[in-house]
Amino acid sequence: MQFETYLIFLVTTAVVVFSPGAAAVAVASQGAANGGRRALGGVFGIASANAVYFALSATGIASLIIASNLVFSVIKWAGVGYLVWLGLTALFTPAGAIRVKRSGRQSRLKALFAQGFVIEFANPKALLYFAAILPQFLDINAPIVPQILIMGVTTFLIDLTSYTAYAFLGDRLTRGEMKNWVVGLVNKCAGVALLYAGFRMAGVTVMR
Repeated sequence: MQFETYLIFLVTTAVVVFSPGAAAVAVASQGAANGGRRALGGVFGIASANAVYFALSATGIASLIIASNLVFSVIKWAGVGYLVWLGLTALFTPAGAIRVKRSGRQSRLKALFAQGFVIEFANPKALLYFAAILPQFLDINAPIVPQILIMGVTTFLIDLTSYTAYAFLGDRLTRGEMKNWVVGLVNKCAGVALLYAGFRMAGVTVMR
């Protein structure tokens, strides 16, 4: 995998992960109710669910790419379409305030981990994302497994960084809210970045 390709993967994944969504709201709420450090249980739950989806998506993808240009093209354009859809959704979805509220009773770490895992695993967007995006960044002229491991570890670290930030943000904003205009600005920036990534992806070809 070329370094430029890795950077595109890094930026694309970071934009998707850092964009406010259900998992971000959930872990922010955990941080508000239980404190930022305790909410790390939920953060690891979300990251673990995404790791499972990444592994499921990576299984069999390399052989499909090598075997068929048609399959690669279908997957590529599915990935382009998915990124464009994500970008347009981020651009045109009305921004709502992210409200957090602290409760008097704190949850156990295992319970927070399970909650984070279930919330993320019940949302198949991660599976769809990796299944559509992963093939675009694999260089079939280089060993496939190390590339998948690098991208998997990168994704896991991005998940931890992003949701840890949301957890401590929730802790900081206890009994407050993230204002609409802030959420809207983040969504607009994410939408533009995702559309750009989609158009760049349209030019990706298999190197043989």
